[in-house]
Amino acid sequence: MHELPQQLANGLALGALYGLIAIGYTMVYGIVQLINFAHGEIFMIGGFGALTAYAALPTGTSLLIAIPIMIVGGALASVAVATAAERFAYRPLRSAPRLAPLITAIGLSIALQQLVWQFYPDAKKAVSFPEFKGEAFKITDSLAIQRADAFVLILAPLCMLALGVFVSKSRSGRAMQATAQDPDTAKLMGINTDRIIVMAFAIGAAFAAVAAVAYGLDKGQINFEMGFILGLKAFTAAVLGGIGNIYGAMVGGVVLGLAEALSIAYIEEIPGMQQLGGGAWSNVWAFVLLIVVLLVRPQGLLGERVADRA
Repeated sequence: MHELPQQLANGLALGALYGLIAIGYTMVYGIVQLINFAHGEIFMIGGFGALTAYAALPTGTSLLIAIPIMIVGGALASVAVATAAERFAYRPLRSAPRLAPLITAIGLSIALQQLVWQFYPDAKKAVSFPEFKGEAFKITDSLAIQRADAFVLILAPLCMLALGVFVSKSRSGRAMQATAQDPDTAKLMGINTDRIIVMAFAIGAAFAAVAAVAYGLDKGQINFEMGFILGLKAFTAAVLGGIGNIYGAMVGGVVLGLAEALSIAYIEEIPGMQQLGGGAWSNVWAFVLLIVVLLVRPQGLLGERVADRA
């Protein structure tokens, strides 16, 4: 049990990362009822955009100076791809049966992966990413927080707070809520729903880029396939928290991250379950948790705040 504080810290950092990505899924679904399965690749492109921005800096640039530039570079790349996808892939299919945009999203996900694999220099293998140097922050004898974990633990709540204020207080945020509740009525009230939908894609993509920078700083490398499993986990977090609820996305991410960290550390300690523990089974336990929660509470932990449409 002396390892419990460390495992909780690891789970919170992992969950914050999932939550940042999950917000993109839940915002798009809340407004246009679309599961954007290409969002994992938007996250991946944010990582490569951040790396490109870092490579353009003078050699020896301090990481503290480089990180904001990397976030901006990653966000520009992610937002550009996400808004282009909305305009040219999803918007023409808004009135189509729901299966059509879903299949389009899956196809777009594969296409983006292959484009990065083919055209980004050296992307056919893992590409080195700048990472934090120095010792972890030692809180107690049993708890040390890595610098990359501290970065995401600080940034994720700040992003969540900024988004909450934007959605609840700004004119565009209230227009976003109105479009989510009833897009036809919102349009009659003078709201440019196309602009609001593009804004939702852009905000989700920017958050994914922040998560990509945090992931790269932690792992020290990125690759063209990293968006698949992380995107799937983030979608799981969005469903777990209640898809359509931006706060639920972060809560679901944290719960999922804690479940993974604790399962890796403790499942194999249970008599008779040694073969079901460790990192290889963490994905399994994450989806077992999702199934259990949905059996008990199908709308997710915080439920949907978006009304069902006729």
